[in-house]
Amino acid sequence: MDLNTSMQLAFAGMSAQGQRLKVIAENLANTDSTATTPGGEPYRRKVVSFHTVLDKTLGATSVAAGRTVSVPGKLERKWDPGNPAADAQGFVQMPNVNPVVELMDMRDAQQSYQANLNVIDAAKSMISHTLDLLRG
Repeated sequence: MDLNTSMQLAFAGMSAQGQRLKVIAENLANTDSTATTPGGEPYRRKVVSFHTVLDKTLGATSVAAGRTVSVPGKLERKWDPGNPAADAQGFVQMPNVNPVVELMDMRDAQQSYQANLNVIDAAKSMISHTLDLLRG
């Protein structure tokens, strides 16, 4: 595998993790959002799926961000009778977003992004050193 291929694979990893960070930011932004109608469905946590992609031009398997899907599951209920989204008993359904989980996912995505960036830096350094040797 040549250095150009390594850099392109790392770019693909950075792109996938960037998409993941975008979805995590959306989840965190909607932590406290409620439905707009009484008894309505609030925001649901979303996650990005990843899949492998065979890049025939590179001759390598890469990663790509796939679909963004909503996470099913039980929604918490919060008593807030003054909220316009409250049901007849005064409860509001809250999103299934846990900020602690989102922050852990964000840290993981950040580390993966940084690892791919390190691959690019190493490849650039190797190319630079090779050019220095060839110039002699």
